[in-house]
Amino acid sequence: MADVEPTDFTRDLIRWSEALAGIARTGMSFTQVLYERERYEEVLKIAADIKAAADDALEVRREQDHFVQEWMESVGEGVPGYVTPKVAVGAVVGNDAGELLLVRRADSGVWLYPTGWADVGYSAAEVAVKEVEEETGIECEPVRLLAVMDGLRMGFTRFGMYLLLFQCRATGGSLQAHPLETSGVGFFGADDLPAPLAGSGAWLPLALAAIRGEPLPVAFDGVRSPIWRGHTH
Repeated sequence: MADVEPTDFTRDLIRWSEALAGIARTGMSFTQVLYERERYEEVLKIAADIKAAADDALEVRREQDHFVQEWMESVGEGVPGYVTPKVAVGAVVGNDAGELLLVRRADSGVWLYPTGWADVGYSAAEVAVKEVEEETGIECEPVRLLAVMDGLRMGFTRFGMYLLLFQCRATGGSLQAHPLETSGVGFFGADDLPAPLAGSGAWLPLALAAIRGEPLPVAFDGVRSPIWRGHTH
């Protein structure tokens, strides 16, 4: 994938595509009417065209059929087929020296806080603790929820995803990078951060303030006005 920063318009294209695809896939999971299924399939094809246009803007080459097949394979039945954003859990971990725990992702080479998909059977805080230990070898305890963020809006993902970001305190363990997921790991001071640091403008000030012990409300994405460009009040 080319290293091209999404513009506001390409983010809009991705958002519109995923929203349309979600509506169509959810509709297909509930209907037994052939006519309705055919109409939802047409919506999927339109959504795939929009997503392909976003790919062109990002200099990524994937065919429309790829998206349609991927979405069709994910259609469930009834409530399990209701399409919702995926959930990721991240952890801002500080140590006694006021340093921030970061990992270098093996796939992209960028640095970020430990993060992973939410696993069934765990609470969100348990996922944070588990991901930190798996990716870094550090044991930690959750302190507070820092933020709930929309990955699509932030440009972190090109599909629907919510990120739950926790502040955690390091309690033990030793630094050890995961052999498959990370290619580097370490604690870093505010003046000694590694590069490139993924999306730091969105989360770094919040993370550093949390580690300093500043009182912070839970951050979340505000409501657009209008939410969709065609909406009127």
